[in-house]
Amino acid sequence: MNRLLLILIIFVGTQLQAQITPKAMTFTREDTLRGSITPERVWWDLQQYHLEVEVDPVNKTISGINTARYEVIGDQNRFQIDLQAPMILEKALQKGKEMKIEKVGSAHFITLTSPQKTGEIHELVLHFSGRPVEAVRPPWDGGLTWKQDSNGMPFIANSNQGIGSSIWWPNKDHPADEPDQGVLISVEVPENLMNVSNGRLLRTEHNKKKRTKTYHWEVKNPINNYGININIGDYVHFGEKYLGEKGDLDMDYYVLRENLPKAIKQFAEASRMMRAFEHWFGPYPFYEDGFKLVEVPYLGMEHQSSVTYGNGYENGYLGRDLSDSGWGLKFDFIIVHESGHEWFANNITNKDVADMWVHEGFTAYSENLFLDYHFGKEASSAYLLGTRKNIQNDKPLIGPYHVNKNGSSDMYYKGANLLHTIRQVINDDEKWRLILRGLNSEFYHQTVTSGDIEQYISSKSGFDLGAVFDQYLRDIRIPVLSYAVKGKTLQYRWENVVPNFAMPVKISVNGTDPIWITPSQKWNSLELDSEKSQIKVDPNFYVGTLNISGD
Repeated sequence: MNRLLLILIIFVGTQLQAQITPKAMTFTREDTLRGSITPERVWWDLQQYHLEVEVDPVNKTISGINTARYEVIGDQNRFQIDLQAPMILEKALQKGKEMKIEKVGSAHFITLTSPQKTGEIHELVLHFSGRPVEAVRPPWDGGLTWKQDSNGMPFIANSNQGIGSSIWWPNKDHPADEPDQGVLISVEVPENLMNVSNGRLLRTEHNKKKRTKTYHWEVKNPINNYGININIGDYVHFGEKYLGEKGDLDMDYYVLRENLPKAIKQFAEASRMMRAFEHWFGPYPFYEDGFKLVEVPYLGMEHQSSVTYGNGYENGYLGRDLSDSGWGLKFDFIIVHESGHEWFANNITNKDVADMWVHEGFTAYSENLFLDYHFGKEASSAYLLGTRKNIQNDKPLIGPYHVNKNGSSDMYYKGANLLHTIRQVINDDEKWRLILRGLNSEFYHQTVTSGDIEQYISSKSGFDLGAVFDQYLRDIRIPVLSYAVKGKTLQYRWENVVPNFAMPVKISVNGTDPIWITPSQKWNSLELDSEKSQIKVDPNFYVGTLNISGD
């Protein structure tokens, strides 16, 4: 081995090892209150919300009542209800009695008026009002968006995945507990506007005195808090019946009146998406609540059964191909990506935002699977490999737990490349499809940890993938296959890896049919047919290579 090259490898490895652990982060008490299952959260299990909201587009204010029905599952403590400034929690009532509220940042601690027995069902009635935070760059910064359409009509929507639903309404703002019996959403708006929310429209009430209308929506399935939405505008509706794996699925589309002709053409993508994802992931998880695409004044988001859309009625991501492969312009990114979240984020939901890669990694991977279904494996691989240029490897995909902090933004395309790599390791596409479908069956309407997902994939794949998950989720280094060809002998090993990393990988020698090798962190050898052979690793594996032959 070249001495200078050896020194360089040792130096680079040392530098990368130093980067594995991010700089120490400082968290506040408020971070812990928001991100952990506190004693004031643990003893009550959500059954249903009834969120009643009046929206004033002129003053950009909202007011309303949220009634939280819950089951007592442990010794009582105070409630913790979250509502962020400048919104105000005006009062909390139980059985008509007003309760004491103590405020610590956005956490509001509410004292019980009387003891409650395990197994009992009770309601907590929360009155709130205010002018919620406006989103500056939705959906990433979060809040309410107040805009107008080209006719000067109000065009309003919420988007609050990162900042949390408590930015505009009071609730138990932690992903581990979803309302088991869904949510009722009643939204009062000026009579010339329409509100579209999650689930199915039950009825519309007209209030002639106030010149308003109230739209009553019902979600029957469990739903994550950040997925609950209001969308207000001069909407028109069209739709279709989709014959899916569980029968007829209502697919409804709500768009601004001015955009109806474009929407009728572009939203044909929705049924193509549904065919691909039911094939790969199993039945759409919310047949009872239907599926909707709703136009909004921002890019779009994965609101459960009410997927929001603002991609300009064109393919790609605002007309761009994020992979630069050409394949990214073959589909509407927002329709495909945000709808993919119905399986990963809405059906399967992380218990802690530290595990947000479960939402974003699988859904970024769904873009690849959409292409696989409609255009074939070569197209899907070209797209996925093209997205690698977006990966920074700056910090681990899994963030710190219990402080409402996610990991690296690499959770999207590094997460997707991890899953694509595992597909190569399994080397059985039908088994891989059954694993993806099995995830959505095993964890149907559940909240999970990354560990739950990792263990399931390992157990069903027949491979011990523990070190592989550790490498790509909890480390920032990409595995490097170091090799040397000496005469007719290939020597190889993994470098830049966590302990016990021994992932099999597929290589070709002099362009011949691929062969499998299983490197470890010790040198292994393979006898070749000829000297000075050219070695190439299958590019579908997200790994680096280093030829140390010295030639």
